Amino acid sequence: MKCKGKAVKYGDNVDTDVIIPARYLNTSDPRELAAHCMEDIDKSFHSKIAEGDIMVGGENFGCGSSREHAPIAIKASGISLVIAKSFARIFYRNAINIGLAIVECSEAAQAIEEGHEVSADLDEGVITDLTTGKSFKTEPFPAFIQNIISAGGLVNAAKSGIIA
Repeated sequence: MKCKGKAVKYGDNVDTDVIIPARYLNTSDPRELAAHCMEDIDKSFHSKIAEGDIMVGGENFGCGSSREHAPIAIKASGISLVIAKSFARIFYRNAINIGLAIVECSEAAQAIEEGHEVSADLDEGVITDLTTGKSFKTEPFPAFIQNIISAGGLVNAAKSGIIA
């Protein structure tokens, strides 16, 4: 699995309430959730991202409530990968379950700046800041996680027989 895009960067403790504010939880429509993604922390989010871009976060990204709406909003907004120093455990699993690529790499999250071009080869476990030329090693995705993400999430993977 490979991703390439421009980085949009956030700090530590970005919680699910700022990823998708509670006032929008009356829908599960991914497009509607995407329309409000990050609006309480970054009003310019939608104007600065394009399909395939990469979100970079600090420590404890996705903390707060366990709502699946948060990774759905990120994925539906066009983000192909989230890189952070660390993730809240339930957010990490929710992201995989809905098919959002997500990887912990403290060094990459620290070094990559807003607007940098970034590529990631998640089969090999290599993240490259194309703007600076620096590469970072991370754990490659196990095959079963790659299968879930490639299928578009856990439910789709189960329906297609990729996983039992």
